[in-house]
Amino acid sequence: MTNYSISASQIAEGKTVFIRGQLGFAVLARLIEGAELVASDQRKTQNGMSPIGKPHTTATIIHAEVQFADPRNPTLEEQFVSERRYGSPKRPDTGPNYSIDSKGSTLPVIAIPSSKGDGTYDQDESGRELAQGLDVTLVLRTYKPQNFNNRGLALEQVIVHEVPRYYNAGGIDQAVLAARGIVLNGTPRPVQATPASAAPATAAAVPVATEVEDGLSFPAPQPASAPVDVAAQAPVQAVPATAALAPAPAPAPQETMEEKLARLEAENASLKDAGSAVGPPVATGPWGGSGPAQHAGITYQG
Repeated sequence: MTNYSISASQIAEGKTVFIRGQLGFAVLARLIEGAELVASDQRKTQNGMSPIGKPHTTATIIHAEVQFADPRNPTLEEQFVSERRYGSPKRPDTGPNYSIDSKGSTLPVIAIPSSKGDGTYDQDESGRELAQGLDVTLVLRTYKPQNFNNRGLALEQVIVHEVPRYYNAGGIDQAVLAARGIVLNGTPRPVQATPASAAPATAAAVPVATEVEDGLSFPAPQPASAPVDVAAQAPVQAVPATAALAPAPAPAPQETMEEKLARLEAENASLKDAGSAVGPPVATGPWGGSGPAQHAGITYQG
């Protein structure tokens, strides 16, 4: 444990300390609470630190230096804060670091340079988290917690000494756009795309607006449905149920050899002289059967 020359019981409440540096990490625009608080306390316990246990905001600055009101005669409160700076074993190049977890339900005031350029400050009401690397001063206030003799520190204000930049998870820094003369009214919000599977499969192709970063939109045609083959959809003539259910004809009975021979002889007899132009003989001649047979039709007797 580090031995300090100034303890928390020696300082007075209601005092102000200014400490300046570059912002390394901060949650200032909202409270760390609920499940996020539980996870934060678990990480602190694993790293050998005391859990906070209450909703709070937090800030860490690197290259931290206390701004003494009188460098030749620093106050106990200024010495108390200065002694609690620390070096980062993983990042020794960041110099003295200072961190504060400020308990309570009140968010710190964030002051940014006025657009008037007269050296004054305006309160930042964007509701956005400040970006890393900003030149800031943390304004701390000492107070006496209930039922404790030791004093505590609260983060009252954050003074930004340059044009503010904001934490942007994967988006485009608006300061970059502003440097090119592009200024957006309001805070850009991500636009969720509608999955293609959610669109009706039979819908016709319609232009859908696609949002882009600069506020412009372009129609993006959707895939058209396949052309309908009219001939393929022509009505098919229904088959009558009676035709479909008609029984198959019974097979012909097998005939014997005698029946087959008699049938063939009968067919031969009926076909006899079938090739004659006048047909078979129908009567005998005047010679009592001794002459040529007579045929029906027109004949010549000579």
